[in-house]
Amino acid sequence: MTQLDPPGGTVRPAVAYPSALARCVSVEPEKFAAAHWGHTPLLSRAAELPNPAGFTDLLSPDDADELLSRRGLRTPFLRVAKDGQVLPAARYTGGGGAGAEIGDQVLDEKILELYAGGATLVLQGLHRNWPPLVDFTRELSLAVGQPLQVNAYLTPPGSQGFATHYDTHDVFVLQVDGRKHWRIHPPVLPDPLERQPWGGRADEVAATAAGPATLDVVLEPGDALYLPRGWLHSAQAQESSSLHLTVGIRALTRYALVEELLALATEDRRLRATLPLGIDLADPEAIEPELTETVEALRDWLSRADPAAVAGRLRQRAWPASRPAPIRPLAQAAALTALTVDSHVTARPGLRWQLTVTGDQATLRLFDRAITLPAYCEPAVRALLTGEITRVGDLPALDSDADRLTLTRRLLREAALIPG
Repeated sequence: MTQLDPPGGTVRPAVAYPSALARCVSVEPEKFAAAHWGHTPLLSRAAELPNPAGFTDLLSPDDADELLSRRGLRTPFLRVAKDGQVLPAARYTGGGGAGAEIGDQVLDEKILELYAGGATLVLQGLHRNWPPLVDFTRELSLAVGQPLQVNAYLTPPGSQGFATHYDTHDVFVLQVDGRKHWRIHPPVLPDPLERQPWGGRADEVAATAAGPATLDVVLEPGDALYLPRGWLHSAQAQESSSLHLTVGIRALTRYALVEELLALATEDRRLRATLPLGIDLADPEAIEPELTETVEALRDWLSRADPAAVAGRLRQRAWPASRPAPIRPLAQAAALTALTVDSHVTARPGLRWQLTVTGDQATLRLFDRAITLPAYCEPAVRALLTGEITRVGDLPALDSDADRLTLTRRLLREAALIPG
């Protein structure tokens, strides 16, 4: 049995790979969660990982060349950096030619000139447009329970794309090809939020980077490195060009809980009250009694905060950031027409869902919308989404095959199910 690459690639043997998380860390998930997640870096050498061919199945140098030359790539799916500076897109983009009325298509001859001159190429958003990484990212996202993004960094021999900096999200670095020297320093700001980028602390970053490194390593093909947000890092390609993947983990924080609690606090009338007429907002003594009463009202409200309401808001924030598996619209439409009681269907891989019943109505919440159905449909919907039932004619709690077909068509049309 073989697996086909995207058009323009080659045919390679299908390989049974371990779980996505196991490919990134050399310790058991429980130990990773307790000792490293959000706390300390973890270096995993290729020999410690169960990867039969490193990470070339996810994106090889040939794959990167195809993206840069034959896929009509546009900004912002590519950045180019040199000497620590991101170059203007106009340096490497232009018109798409006849029939493509766009002006920001990546020009391969410009990319050649810049790359040969020492610039680093950053392929962005690969979790959305490169099939092997679409699937890998979905599985890894489910394992860590957080939204992910994937970029690829192509660096010429001896070059360094970016100066020492920190990210405001955790990362897995997966070395695909070549060797890259990494220097890791401790945070100047532990656990930075997205609104706290390293540029605001450039002097501290530079001073810390001048000191001894916590980790000074050369990543070889197949090696992996986990870095929590805030850890300083720089990387330089060695004697040959380097290709590595950076999986960014857009983890939600406790501050996200604070933000959602404050958003819900608008329900409290005491917290909506107007400040006194004529109050001097610059006078701490004038503000003090209002601040005291506000803190008291906020404390009272927080003591009654509804976890379900907070969870609902967090769901609205997190679920849209992690899309389920792509569907095939034409095949899906054909399946709607051809559906019979003997047809088999399955839940869309990676679909996050929540099914509740209130009165005579069932609500199925998905990553981008809510679907309402009669309450009596709940057992059948749950059986389909959990995989307990796959054959349409076996759906429970419905009176007729016509009802079973109607419900299944609805869920296929809503892209909650796929033909199975």
